[in-house]
Amino acid sequence: MTSNQNDPAASARGSQLASDFTVSLHYDRRLYRQDIAGSIAHARMLARQEIISAESATSIVTGLQSIEAEIAAGDFPWRDDLEDIHMNIEARLFEVIGEVAGELHTARSRNDQVSTDTRLYAKSAALELIDAVRLAQDALLHQADMHVETVVPGYTHMQRGQPVSLAHHLLAYFEMLDRDAGRFASAAGAADVSTLGSGAMAGVPYPVDRESVAADLGFGGVTANSMDAVSDRDFSLDLIYATSVCMLHLSRLAEELIIWSSDEFGFVRMGDGYTSGSSIMPQKRNPDFAELTRGKSGRVVGNLMAAMMTLKGLPLTYNRDLQEDKEGLFDSVDTTLSALHVVQGMVRSAEFDAGRMRRAAESSYVLATDIADYLVGKGMPFRQAHVIVSNLSEQAAGSGRYLHELSLDEYRAASELFDGAVFDITVDSSVAARDVEGGTAFNRVREALQAAKARLAAASDHAS
Repeated sequence: MTSNQNDPAASARGSQLASDFTVSLHYDRRLYRQDIAGSIAHARMLARQEIISAESATSIVTGLQSIEAEIAAGDFPWRDDLEDIHMNIEARLFEVIGEVAGELHTARSRNDQVSTDTRLYAKSAALELIDAVRLAQDALLHQADMHVETVVPGYTHMQRGQPVSLAHHLLAYFEMLDRDAGRFASAAGAADVSTLGSGAMAGVPYPVDRESVAADLGFGGVTANSMDAVSDRDFSLDLIYATSVCMLHLSRLAEELIIWSSDEFGFVRMGDGYTSGSSIMPQKRNPDFAELTRGKSGRVVGNLMAAMMTLKGLPLTYNRDLQEDKEGLFDSVDTTLSALHVVQGMVRSAEFDAGRMRRAAESSYVLATDIADYLVGKGMPFRQAHVIVSNLSEQAAGSGRYLHELSLDEYRAASELFDGAVFDITVDSSVAARDVEGGTAFNRVREALQAAKARLAAASDHAS
């Protein structure tokens, strides 16, 4: 067998593989705006602090602005041999303005530079995710508005449990998304500190003004410890975690839409723009968008696990492993943004079959708890009532009937406390009885719906 030492072609392939292994340009080039913004703020600070001349700073800023325009226009000469976005921009700056470009990296390391770039991205992405969450919440409120008095079976263990308002069901997802928005806001806050001035790990031996750079970049403050600053990726974990939980919520909603749109349920018809046909079965309306939302949640959660495993064994301070922090972050943000936009359109265009939902609630045993509560109202302990109604349910099911189809004599055989009022128990009376804060009574759902609208409006006003 020929060794690579004696095979020039194999050696070249090995050398190219080694070079490609370290390249991050194919994904970190999307940070060009953040990288240029950080460099411009840094150059201006260096001039203010008289670390470089005002003329040098002006030349650097002008050159960086022209490079940003080149990249935006698609005219930038990317070079994979320069590995990453930072070196590509720096090399191009030398070509544009000459040797004065070398002054830009004064009092700065790629370690604090890339951390600041990623923080700028994470902060902006978190705010964009909040906006997308609000759109999805608005779609849920749109449907809830039309279905306050639509009765649907509520489920536990995927078995019909008690009747609820469809609006109440939809508002449960509004609450989940509201918590997601809070997590995204927390992630934005975690990213909202500048690491510039931390240098490679120990700080810099120049009279830099870290606070002014942070303010120029829109950060709320600066990091407190240079070693922690260049190695910290908690803010990235926070954002990936927030996207993971959000995707889990979207996956749960997608799962219900998938089930509810089946012939067996028939509770909802998905909008034509969110289904597809079959390559062989002409009658099919497959809920592809909901299925993909459910499927993509796994990848986002996987990104969280990958990021945590990358960080778990790293000694202080910077290690090249941290280059692996970005692909999963970018993918998680992109996937979650896409899923949120799909879900808001999917929910808004859905058509719920109120009649079918009500028939499903009525053709079941969802009133069993209310019948037990009826006995409690007549003085029977709940556990005893539970046993009696459980036996009645078995009796009805065994004869192919529902509880409302039992005769009064059959009820009275189970307990003399039953009278004709037991037949006044309906899905509507059941819903109305849950008249507690957070309950499914129609009046409570209307109140909750108005409160949700007010919260959403307030959040939108605050964002603007």
